[in-house]
Amino acid sequence: MLSGMSENTEKSSSEAPIGPSSNEDNERDLPDGGALSLPSFVAGSGSLDRLVDTARDYARAAASENTLKAYAKDWAHFARWCRMKGTEPLPPSPEMIGLYLANLASGSGPSPALSVSTIDRRLSGLAWNYAQRGFNLDRKNRHIATVLAGIKRKHARPPVQKEAILAEDILAMVATLPFDLRGLRDRAILLMGYAGGLRRSEIVSLDVHKDDTPDSGGWIEIFEKGALLTLNAKTGWREVEIGRGSKDQTCPVHALEQWLHFAKINFGPVFVGTSRDGKRATETRLNDKHVARLIKRTVLDAGIRSELPEKDRLALFSGHSLRAGLASSAEVDERYVQKQLGHASAEMTRRYQRRRDRFRVNLSKAAGL
Repeated sequence: MLSGMSENTEKSSSEAPIGPSSNEDNERDLPDGGALSLPSFVAGSGSLDRLVDTARDYARAAASENTLKAYAKDWAHFARWCRMKGTEPLPPSPEMIGLYLANLASGSGPSPALSVSTIDRRLSGLAWNYAQRGFNLDRKNRHIATVLAGIKRKHARPPVQKEAILAEDILAMVATLPFDLRGLRDRAILLMGYAGGLRRSEIVSLDVHKDDTPDSGGWIEIFEKGALLTLNAKTGWREVEIGRGSKDQTCPVHALEQWLHFAKINFGPVFVGTSRDGKRATETRLNDKHVARLIKRTVLDAGIRSELPEKDRLALFSGHSLRAGLASSAEVDERYVQKQLGHASAEMTRRYQRRRDRFRVNLSKAAGL
């Protein structure tokens, strides 16, 4: 079941190591902006040293924390693999990288074969890491491009899309939640995430006001007709309007107000943990994995897709199911959904509307069959 899905505990999943590693290796191999420094011909000074530190901070902010962690793991894994093969990861060798990709696709020893999308991500991670060290990795080099093309041709699978949570689903899910402090919080998370078409990282990064915390991803403003969210998302700043619902029991804005009122939150992160007895809110911002665990737990409790085994039901739904659900359920002009989700193209929005629009247009009948 979901016994491991407690709200403030996470099990870290890491790949089986393929060789020895050390703290020294990690410090040398994981860039965190420390590679930025003054040119050798420039004498240091207090003001210049402070600018170097500032530049390093900006460099760390160039990608999300999760992306940087993934890229760091990609580099550490590749560096260990190179040393096991008697070579070094620097400077970049297209021939060795091609062999590394082949190793990832075929599986070696205790490490299972990776999916094409994961291998593609690994290659992006290597390219990013090389760039931080002043090297250029040419992904079009034949030793890399032809191997990757062959992997995709042989192992590629259709993209796996998470199941959209529809209107009747979200209502059934919030109905399973109690009305204690934790239940009020989780109800607000589900309804706000669904009505706003929010990513799970966007939900937990919200603050009450602008600039409340250094790690803020946006803030909220509550008005008579609804709530306005200003988000610093992966596609840049955007505003998300969440109107009030037709009744308090399912209104996302009312759920948010209830949580903020009873949790006594008027500053800092909007969604935080609760004490063990569930009677007070802590000051610790929730991890985005809490949203995914919450969705899976309430999907099971609400009996959604109960015709499937539990393992399959859990695999169908994730944090992204909230965004897909809004796009699939909202019967409004496509451009409004596109704006709400922050999509750069209408084509991306249409991909989210897969369940709603499936078989709406029957070309077989239209062709006279």
